[in-house]
Amino acid sequence: MKKRRSFLAAMICLLATAASGKSSIALAGNNPDTSVAACNQCMVIAEQSQHRIVIATMPSGTVIWEWKPENSNVQPAHVKWFSNPSDAKMVYNNEYVLMNASGGGVALIRVADKKTVFYAYAGGNTHSVELLPDGNIVSASSTGNYLMVFKTDTVHFPDNVYTKKIPIDFGHNVVWDAKQQRLWSAAREHMHSFRYNFNCNAPDLVQDTVFSLPGTEAHDLFPVYGENKLWLTNTTNVYKFDVITQKLTKADVLQDNIKCVSSAGNGLPTIVIRPKESWWTDEVLDARGKRLFIQKGWKIYKARWVVRNTFSYPAGDPMHLCR
Repeated sequence: MKKRRSFLAAMICLLATAASGKSSIALAGNNPDTSVAACNQCMVIAEQSQHRIVIATMPSGTVIWEWKPENSNVQPAHVKWFSNPSDAKMVYNNEYVLMNASGGGVALIRVADKKTVFYAYAGGNTHSVELLPDGNIVSASSTGNYLMVFKTDTVHFPDNVYTKKIPIDFGHNVVWDAKQQRLWSAAREHMHSFRYNFNCNAPDLVQDTVFSLPGTEAHDLFPVYGENKLWLTNTTNVYKFDVITQKLTKADVLQDNIKCVSSAGNGLPTIVIRPKESWWTDEVLDARGKRLFIQKGWKIYKARWVVRNTFSYPAGDPMHLCR
């Protein structure tokens, strides 16, 4: 009788899964925070088929953490802000995820309980987001042609948040440079750097320098692990940008139509995202184009190694707010 009951229970579970039409990839681990903290070969992925952020182990692709706006404390009327996630970064000692979506939303999410501790609307096809040193946030919007600075107010969000727009052409990326205390943004055919005013209640950016870049439609900008350089991609090439000399060198990776690059050291390969369909793919490649993993049905826009980013943030940096 016990065997029969077990068999029936298993069949019911399988039928329920099939009826739901959802991915068969299981969420691993009962404690997401412990799973992510213990993982030494994980990626954080902006996955658009289910409008979610996932953290997955490599090379299996097993999902150990997942955030969807409709399953969080995001208000139902605001869920659409998080359609088509376009970037995700690990911040605050890898205990939080900072993400944004083409639908216009930006969010800071605590890994331990998946609580959205702050979210707001940037609009303009938001493509990137970054932490500023005092805990405020800046985003980049491509069709809106601007950066937007937010006061990270965890009490009055999302409707009563102070924001400031800074015009920039084809905004696709923002990276904070902790050593030089400046923000970098590659916009179409130019590299911009900005100084931050460190005003908690009225945060703003002032342009410091701007100079021409080769190619056009600059896309990804992200720290090269262990170097004082940034990965830079556009429609035709991938470069390493030296933030001190402000010189570019062609990187030793796939060059054409790369949406995202991430490196991690510790023997892990540099990874790239190259679209298969429109702007997404179902696989992650290494620098030579070898497939590291594939998940049929996924629409991956960006994927980054889960490592500590000491280019942008202090080591052991705890979650903090500007006071």
